[in-house]
Amino acid sequence: MDYVRLGKSGLEVSRLCLGCMTYGEPLRGPHEWTLDEAKSRPLIRQAIEAGITFFDTANVYSDGTSEEFLGRALKDFARREEVVIATKVHGRMRPGPNGGGLSRRHIFEQIDKSLKRLGVDHVDLYQIHRMDPVTPLEETLEALNDVVRAGKALYLGASSMFAWQFATALSLQDRHGWARFVSMQNHYNLLYREEEREMIPFCRAQGIGILPWSPLARGRLARPKDVRTARDETDLVTHKLYDQSAEADGRIIDAVGAIAQNRGVPRAQVGLAWLLSRPDVTAPIIGASRPSQFDDAIAAMSLALTPDELAALEAPYLPKPVAGHS
Repeated sequence: MDYVRLGKSGLEVSRLCLGCMTYGEPLRGPHEWTLDEAKSRPLIRQAIEAGITFFDTANVYSDGTSEEFLGRALKDFARREEVVIATKVHGRMRPGPNGGGLSRRHIFEQIDKSLKRLGVDHVDLYQIHRMDPVTPLEETLEALNDVVRAGKALYLGASSMFAWQFATALSLQDRHGWARFVSMQNHYNLLYREEEREMIPFCRAQGIGILPWSPLARGRLARPKDVRTARDETDLVTHKLYDQSAEADGRIIDAVGAIAQNRGVPRAQVGLAWLLSRPDVTAPIIGASRPSQFDDAIAAMSLALTPDELAALEAPYLPKPVAGHS
């Protein structure tokens, strides 16, 4: 496993980050395909044994049970100082007023609840899951700064938004001397490259680490274009992100398959190898519901694609509407 700094911060993270949305009680959230604790623990342990030290979850994943599963597994299989724990705030955690968003009230309530579920006294990276169009940005940023000053989080991160929104936030943090965002967790893969227009160049200029979510386009890059899974049928988010009938996407998926066949490797390795070849990407957030997916992710780190292969993967892409900001 390779280890790199998260942007220009001093924090070192593994080149792969394990996303833990897959782990959580299936009946405690909108995702029927999540794994219960008994099925989750061996996979988290496998990640640790493979050298992955970076783990990403969120308070909203399976109503907090993802954080609980991860916290107990890390306590049993690793030492706290060996791992980097990231979680998020924004999603609605209860009905009624103050149950979601990025108000000072909600942030202060949720950081304490996340720490309790994770069983730790601080998280390494505390991220805003999405923007809150109602709460004043200054209120959110000052509250996050206070979370850092209280020692409950060491670093701050953000997730999908427009580049101008991120620029505004960083400017306010600089102006007030507040703790600065060090990472951007954004939607980026071979089927969705709109981030290359503004967000990624801006992050490069600002020294912000990039942590792409859905690196395999929710599995579409890991299988032939006409193959559907149970997750495809039950996960409503997939249909908001990708047009399964898009011809350009189909050509990209076919190109992944052709290169994988020529190389004698699974498709997932090719899709991840492309993302890992991007110079601005710090650590893709991979999901794993079975052991072989770790093997593919780790092998992708050493799969060097040729210029011709990169061109074949990238040439079919056509511009898309922005997706993943809500």
